Amino acid sequence: MAAMKPRVTLLDYGAGNVRSVVNALELLGCDVSLVRTAADVLGAEILVFPGVGCFGAAMDALEALDVADALRAYLGDADRPFLGICLGMQLLFGASEETPGARGLGVVDGDVTLFEPSDGAVVPSMGWNEALGLDPAAGLFEPRERYYFVHSYKVSRCDPAWRATVTDYGGVRYTSALANGRRVACQFHPEKSGPKGLALLDRFVTRSRGATALPSLGAPLPSSTTTLMAPRVISALDVRSNDDGDLVVTKGDGYDVREKAEGGAVRNLGKPVDLCARYYDEGADEICVLNICAFKGEAAGDLPLLGVLRAASERCFVPLTIGGGVRDYTARDGSAVSALDVASAYFRAGADKVGVGSDAVAAALAYYAGGDGSKTSLRRIATQYGRQAVVVSIDPKRVWLAAGESPPAFPGLPAAAVADHAKFRGPNGETRCWYRATTGGGRRDADLDVAALAAAAEALGAGEFMVNCIDCDGKGDGYDLELLKIVKRSVAVPVIASSGAGEPAHFAEAFELARADAALAAGIFHRREVAIAAVKAHLKGRGILVRD
Repeated sequence: MAAMKPRVTLLDYGAGNVRSVVNALELLGCDVSLVRTAADVLGAEILVFPGVGCFGAAMDALEALDVADALRAYLGDADRPFLGICLGMQLLFGASEETPGARGLGVVDGDVTLFEPSDGAVVPSMGWNEALGLDPAAGLFEPRERYYFVHSYKVSRCDPAWRATVTDYGGVRYTSALANGRRVACQFHPEKSGPKGLALLDRFVTRSRGATALPSLGAPLPSSTTTLMAPRVISALDVRSNDDGDLVVTKGDGYDVREKAEGGAVRNLGKPVDLCARYYDEGADEICVLNICAFKGEAAGDLPLLGVLRAASERCFVPLTIGGGVRDYTARDGSAVSALDVASAYFRAGADKVGVGSDAVAAALAYYAGGDGSKTSLRRIATQYGRQAVVVSIDPKRVWLAAGESPPAFPGLPAAAVADHAKFRGPNGETRCWYRATTGGGRRDADLDVAALAAAAEALGAGEFMVNCIDCDGKGDGYDLELLKIVKRSVAVPVIASSGAGEPAHFAEAFELARADAALAAGIFHRREVAIAAVKAHLKGRGILVRD
């Protein structure tokens, strides 16, 4: 007689991407069901509490579902298996600086506070960091393993009886995982941490059904051990429909995605799901899917792309970002569809982050005109799901300046930042330029420079920036390092270098010279001109940390 599958109850309260947690548990052979009532919580064999979003909004959702008290009762028994993930860990505490006045579950004594790291570290903390296991005999946490973190708030004080792992970031040490009895929680995302994260989930399920203790995983760590964040290597896929209506991964020559021959078809570099799976297997730290024709249609009704996300999340256990079409619009039937509706559909389909492009430019211009930003897509999505879920894609282009020339002054905006180039030159040999923001993927100019755009978008809720220099796209000459430096000086959130990578050395330049937090490439990976493994080997050879 076959053994019964582990029965896992998932506490789904309307948070961001819970699909990947379900996918990971089902891959491990679990039978997963969703919480509908308080009775479901109290009757769970194994309870998993994922969390993406804002502390206060999450507690409001738990109260609205009438499950908060049942959850407290379940957690009152140390022998009942429980796993909290990210916000699902922070909500175990009584309060958080993220939402003053909001009451948490109050199961663990401690403090949840905003990151104020030193050493120029950015917030949110985003990327692959280590969790140092304090008690290897517990059998859950490897003494030193790298997982995916994405959060702005951290557990700065914790009851020692619960403290299982610690992590360092920007000179600050915080509690990154909890364990007490069969109750476990982690700040990082095991479902997004590749094979190592899946192994941790498997150990949790095994311990939940058997003995409390598992075999020791290693020796205790010396107190002097510290952790460091590894920069991310990201693979991007431009996805659109071909002439037959099928979604394909393409790459433009400028903005022309068709083959050169007369009547050429849309350039087809592969199927989106297959390429996502390939890049996961090859070691990509994140995967970014860009819906490059979303502006022509209805993103919320883009069922084929939602299907791509669902299928990709079943095969790829690293973060997935989706960009394109995240904006307010009127549907063909006359109904209003908000950017929050579009983002929610993407999250529910398996996305971890959503990219906002042209809508961010409009929001920034409104911000400088005196608006409070409360109705912008950035603010609404960040409020509901946390700023770590919002990536702003900026597509500036160089405007070269003659000797002694200054950028134009836009009313109500700060002066445009000027770059001095050692590498790139203008059409008449110019070395100085400013960067004009664009919309429509570079098709339309905006009266806004990149520094002003980045500063406004950050104020409105952006948690990360993808910096795509129009002039570098597809050239293979390297990233625009001067542009990256301007954006890095303008914001205190992570910055992704995009557009221009042609060889592994370009990734190292972005990390070493521009202090980028991540670097992205598309075509060179699609065409197998450069392997992800070759990029990471080069980085390791330069002494740059990578996720193995």
